Amino acid sequence: MKLGVIINLTENVKADFEKIKEIGINTCQLCCWNLGLMTDETAEKVNKLSSELGMEITAFWCGWSGPVIWDFKSGPNTLGLAPVEYRFIRMKELVNGLDFAKKIGVNDVVTHAGFIPENPSSSEYLGLVETIRFIANHAKNNGQNFLFETGQETPVALLRLIGDAGTGNLGVNLDPANLLMYGNANPVDAVEIFGKYIKGVHGKDGMYPTDGYNLGEEKRIGDGRVNYPLFIEKLKAVDYDGAITIEREITGEKQLEDIKYAKEYLEKLI
Repeated sequence: MKLGVIINLTENVKADFEKIKEIGINTCQLCCWNLGLMTDETAEKVNKLSSELGMEITAFWCGWSGPVIWDFKSGPNTLGLAPVEYRFIRMKELVNGLDFAKKIGVNDVVTHAGFIPENPSSSEYLGLVETIRFIANHAKNNGQNFLFETGQETPVALLRLIGDAGTGNLGVNLDPANLLMYGNANPVDAVEIFGKYIKGVHGKDGMYPTDGYNLGEEKRIGDGRVNYPLFIEKLKAVDYDGAITIEREITGEKQLEDIKYAKEYLEKLI
């Protein structure tokens, strides 16, 4: 396994590439919420920078337009592909994201599916399966995998969705903290559930929710409830040998300080 950092695609992406190079990390996931940046010009810029700096981009994390509210009250109606109201436009945006990722030589594209309906017979679920299948087939034509970051859904619901879509190129970007922060699973157990479908992993920590409306709190790696020694051991047991991409969702100097700490912490385990 190797360590990476998640980097936001901005006009100043060069500075972020250089910042993580300075702390000895040469791998990243590139995350984009500004969809207007997914252009040929940006792709050329990213290719030039990654080549010059020796930066490997293991995955492209593609966001979407419309409201984004990370909680239990509004989240089901705003996050990912699950909300019917935004599904069609986001489907098109993710297809564009796949094509952009291809231009920068990235084969794994990640997003959130959202709050996947638990009833596999519901029209909402069946419509989501068709949408996922359409996007995944486009990815397949590009020679790509389409991955879902864990979070809003239970592991079983995500596993069911992958199986029902049945395209053969769907997988999981396992974020252990999200599983806790949404109260959906113990991440150690989730490794066994997802197994061969794990194609990417985030290095992040957090706590379980303490009320019914708000997510649990994100923490510095080692300060939350993720049992990282056992989590890494389980990843090895299912033959995962990809990147663990460190994510710390704060800003400023404290973010870089916590990323450095996470790097030192995880290096002892992998």
